[in-house]
Amino acid sequence: MGLVDYSFADDTARITLVDPERGNPLHPASVHELRGAVRRAGADQARVIVLAATGRFFCVGGDLPAFAGAADMGELVDDLAAELHQVISELVRSEAIVVSVVQGAAAGAGFPLAMAADLVVAADAASFTCAYTKVGLSVDGSTSLLVHSIGLHRALRLALLNDTMTAEEAHLAGLVARVVPAAELDAAVDDVVARVLTSAPVALALTKRLLRDVAEPAPEGAMRLEAIGIRAAATTSDAREGVSAFVEKRAPRFGPQQH
Repeated sequence: MGLVDYSFADDTARITLVDPERGNPLHPASVHELRGAVRRAGADQARVIVLAATGRFFCVGGDLPAFAGAADMGELVDDLAAELHQVISELVRSEAIVVSVVQGAAAGAGFPLAMAADLVVAADAASFTCAYTKVGLSVDGSTSLLVHSIGLHRALRLALLNDTMTAEEAHLAGLVARVVPAAELDAAVDDVVARVLTSAPVALALTKRLLRDVAEPAPEGAMRLEAIGIRAAATTSDAREGVSAFVEKRAPRFGPQQH
């Protein structure tokens, strides 16, 4: 069984993370499948891409148990970031309107993955958190897009203190388009998709491109800086301690660096 499901019908590509028992974590295999699904949507000339997930979590972020077991965590993180950045870049630059469906927690790289969408529909129980520094890593996955969406100091608070935003807070901040009860989530997504499909496709694609170019002309540049940063962070003793502490379900003991 794969880690990502893909279906296409009525001009709509539906891409779903399907590793619910583990919280839909991101690791080389799942991100590779995700990238393949995004490219299939492009080949199918999808007008809408719906990005969703199964289970309690939208995405818990990077697969920290895999990080802990890696012979070279820096290399693993570097490879994962490179492919994840491709996924996010292709979603952002796609002519399709991307709708993410967040039913639970979007943490770590799951946060910017959800926010790479043009429209975010969230259940009222959804939540969003960066979480990187909790495990000794710097932000990644185009978390920097948050600066352009919610402003520098609010983004700094989320990234440095690892505060958790509720769905309603994310809505008030402008990150989420709609918040609905969980039982109404599918209907809300269907309504958003229907509204997109009844609009002029070229006009929507051009509008998406114009607005995104004004907001951040080159998100890939920020992601390159993020890749350099997280690779450097992943080689520190703090990262090794943070990831180990997460896997062992204990508080990390950060201290002087031993490079």
